[in-house]
Amino acid sequence: MVEEHGPGILMAAFIIVVGILFNPFAAKAEEFHWGFKKSVNGIPPDAGAALNSMLEKHGAIYKGKPDEKVAYLSFDNGYENGYTESILDTLKKENVPATFFLTGHYLKSAAPLVQRMVKDGHGIGNHSFDHPNMANLTEERMEEEWKKFDELLYKTTGVKRTNYARPPEGIFNDTVLRKGNELGYRHIFWSVAFIDWHANKPRGKAYAYNELMNQLHPGAVILMHTVSPDNAEALPDFIRDAKKAGYEFRTLDDLVLEYENVDMILR
Repeated sequence: MVEEHGPGILMAAFIIVVGILFNPFAAKAEEFHWGFKKSVNGIPPDAGAALNSMLEKHGAIYKGKPDEKVAYLSFDNGYENGYTESILDTLKKENVPATFFLTGHYLKSAAPLVQRMVKDGHGIGNHSFDHPNMANLTEERMEEEWKKFDELLYKTTGVKRTNYARPPEGIFNDTVLRKGNELGYRHIFWSVAFIDWHANKPRGKAYAYNELMNQLHPGAVILMHTVSPDNAEALPDFIRDAKKAGYEFRTLDDLVLEYENVDMILR
């Protein structure tokens, strides 16, 4: 269940075309691997006109507005490696919300932690049930992946369904986004990420902290993996130092309201 976002995180977004090399928009041929050039000096990354247009069409989001120091924490959980409890403790101590994008395996194997996420007020996102390449599935199988996850989530926590989805390994296409919309799912990607999913290759607290601080920008949607001890160790200092730098942490619901230009009078 290890998630790998590959080198796409480190370079401009690109398209893998299966079978038809010179027609990236051929029907049922394309896969888009989410990626971008990392943020530097607080400047938000840009996925490029083609992907921006596709995401805009389907209401998919990867960053907030660039004029306000707000960040949104999200974690992808494919399996439990012993660090999620520490992350939850930090979030509770610092009074910071997050969204955990989970798989069916995680729901089955770490139910008490999922129940705590909900109890602590965090959001649960749909990372699919079996962690497949969603772009390779039929629309019927896509629906099965999302709905099977929601059914188990309801049995585990009482949460009726998820509203936000994130494709495994960041692989998607127009059909994934469109079908998700039809079923009531909004895709949330990210604008801050780094290689942190190799559970057996820790790089140390400083590595994760520096990646997070160096890439931090207004409207940042931050992706981390809970399998990494580096993230669990770096998170307290990162949150405190981001706050000192003037950042506020908000929920994905807030991000969507901002994206829709809804005036948050009650804030």
